[in-house]
Amino acid sequence: MTIRRFALILLCALFALPALAAPAHAGHAVHKAPPEPAPIPLADTVRVAMVTTLGTIEIELDGKHAPITAANFLHYVDTKRFDGIVFYRAMHLAWGDQPNGLVQAGLRDPRRLFPPIAHEPTSQTGLSHKAGALSMARNAPGTATADFSILLSDITGLDADPKATDPDLAQGYAVFGHVVSGMDVVRKIWDAPISPTLGEGVMRGQMLADPVTVLTVRREPVPS
Repeated sequence: MTIRRFALILLCALFALPALAAPAHAGHAVHKAPPEPAPIPLADTVRVAMVTTLGTIEIELDGKHAPITAANFLHYVDTKRFDGIVFYRAMHLAWGDQPNGLVQAGLRDPRRLFPPIAHEPTSQTGLSHKAGALSMARNAPGTATADFSILLSDITGLDADPKATDPDLAQGYAVFGHVVSGMDVVRKIWDAPISPTLGEGVMRGQMLADPVTVLTVRREPVPS
């Protein structure tokens, strides 16, 4: 196995979803959730503002090239299920120009997750893991739900490689948008202190000591 191939396999493992916490109060009665709003037709480009405790990140979702993944993200936005989530992880890659890595956020309560979505590989969408890209975290392809990452640098090794014999490398991860404003806020999250003890396996040494809270995520008009 070449050093490059080993690095790509390791990178894919590092990018996987950490295990979700078990639901609290599992023995209590389950209350019926209120009806969800009717979905809004997906536009080619949708802009959202993600307000965090460290500032606002403005994002453009690519509904034209990654319609399944973008619509899934908006489902969480429109039902306000992203309100109160946290950025819990900052992956620092030691090689290349710095900053090199990504930050990861998501909905840690499995009771509030929607069903997993079909995988949209970059070989199909034509998108790529460039600096500022939004990418869905997952375990196996087709398991992505609500966890996502924002890249601080180009990490094209996460793109799909149809020629790869390893199934994970062949499928890669799904890019579905990019940051248009607020990369300074993303950098602040990435620079936040890391816990030396939190996380299991490859996640240890990547979990934020004090997760950064996302206050709200809302649609906003796309500038003409």
